[in-house]
Amino acid sequence: MTKTTATFPMILAATLGAALPALAAEELNLYSARHYDTDERLYSDFTKATGITINRIEGKADELVTRMKAEGANSPADILITVDTSRLKRAKDAGVLQSVDSELLEAAVPANLQDSDNQWFGVSQRARIIFYDKAAVANPPATYADLADPAYKGMVCIRSSSNTYNQTLLASIVEHEGKEAAKAWAQGVVDNMARAPQGGDTDQLRGIVSGECAIAVSNTYYFARAIRTDVDGVSADIERIGWVFPDQDGNGAHVNLSGAGIAKHAPNRDNAVKFMEYLVSEQAQSYFADGNDEYPVVAGFKGNAAVQKLGVFKADEVDLSAVATKLPVALEIFNQVGWE
Repeated sequence: MTKTTATFPMILAATLGAALPALAAEELNLYSARHYDTDERLYSDFTKATGITINRIEGKADELVTRMKAEGANSPADILITVDTSRLKRAKDAGVLQSVDSELLEAAVPANLQDSDNQWFGVSQRARIIFYDKAAVANPPATYADLADPAYKGMVCIRSSSNTYNQTLLASIVEHEGKEAAKAWAQGVVDNMARAPQGGDTDQLRGIVSGECAIAVSNTYYFARAIRTDVDGVSADIERIGWVFPDQDGNGAHVNLSGAGIAKHAPNRDNAVKFMEYLVSEQAQSYFADGNDEYPVVAGFKGNAAVQKLGVFKADEVDLSAVATKLPVALEIFNQVGWE
């Protein structure tokens, strides 16, 4: 896939700037599985810049995809925005998205963070990394593989196998190492668990503070949020928690996405394209990072102070479109090893 990154700022300026007169008093129907109050500014700024009114329906990703499929050609949906590659794949497989031919999106979003058929594009990203109790762990895991090392038996807290972040992480290991190696890793992690999987990523961090876990796996933005705001059970003792970006001498740290795609039967397709292109603008990319402690997908934009405190890291550049094809294998492995 050919990229023309150098032309991206000029393309963006021309696209948004020229659109204003033609798009006044028009609308966009957004089906969103992102439930962050901080996204309100994102939407209001788009309306202010273009005159396009956003009508938003919120729900869980699978519910929204099911709704779009049931609505068929009569669906009012123009855009689906959701979290994680696994959900974006399910939307594509359900046939509710369409390909987008946009020079701007092609130039802005790295090839590994977009669908091979251009049916979805990443708009923000989070790294899934290792956290540990500084007082209890002298030599923390340096790689994902280390999480399965018997030296850490009874120390690891991680979410359930139904969690999409874990599904995509395991699918990435399948893509890199093959099914048998991924299965051995998953079995090792199960053997090292300090407790049965429970709660969300913040609960894994709370487990370190409570002493129930010495090691936890979480997305970066949960920890950055605890640095920036008061998160119960984490922030007061946050200096106790250390972190490791895994595999810095290898593939790099796994990232997962928030992503968006245009609905197959979008009644306002031109406006939908404008919105997709707005999501990779400097304004929107900066707001993703500042508002929800995420990393931009477009090179050159930095996160807020809390995100920057985590440090610079090498990200895994595996093609997430290819990783998505390994999700059924990942689910099979989870069942085989008894990962609840």
